[in-house]
Amino acid sequence: MNVKIQVANSSHEKYAQQICDLMYESAQARGTGIAKRSPEYVAEKINAGKAVIALDGDQLVGFSYIESWGHDKFVANSGLIVHPDYRNRGIAKRIKKRIFNLSRELYPHAKIFSITTGLAVMKMNTELGFKPVPFSELTDDEEFWKGCQGCRNFDILQRNNYKMCLCTGLLFDPEEEIKKGKKSGETRPFAKKIVKPIVKKRTPNKLFKK
Repeated sequence: MNVKIQVANSSHEKYAQQICDLMYESAQARGTGIAKRSPEYVAEKINAGKAVIALDGDQLVGFSYIESWGHDKFVANSGLIVHPDYRNRGIAKRIKKRIFNLSRELYPHAKIFSITTGLAVMKMNTELGFKPVPFSELTDDEEFWKGCQGCRNFDILQRNNYKMCLCTGLLFDPEEEIKKGKKSGETRPFAKKIVKPIVKKRTPNKLFKK
């Protein structure tokens, strides 16, 4: 197995239908929804350089893409999937980190958010600096919330006026990171103490002084 994770480009457009099929199968297996996207929509993200793809040779292994909301004030890393034959090998974590870093590169001032019921996704996001927040802290863009219509829990979201559901809202705020003096996605290195060698000067022996 030699899985390569990279920013998708036009040569990967041929995988659009497979990606959509894998998204649907993953949503069915979990019993929750991923916003349903057409092959044309996925191809658009691929060609725009707003997606990350994982391949083992020519075999599709995983995928994730970027969506921006609220005039680019908010960004979501969407559609994270891994082929069943490649799960439990740390590939989802690698894809998540790469799509997160790509989001920071393309939208350095945007808040990056996620809503999920998956413990593994929560853990990955927390390691990247995301914090749990109420839905009121997320985008109010109606188009984003329409994507939840494919989820079996959508009626819960509606009954709570889009303020609460079974999903947990997670948010990464770059301004908070700037305030803390941290770099996103990196662990602050320990300060290294420089130890200078002590050199003792030799005192001349007075008994042998001429």
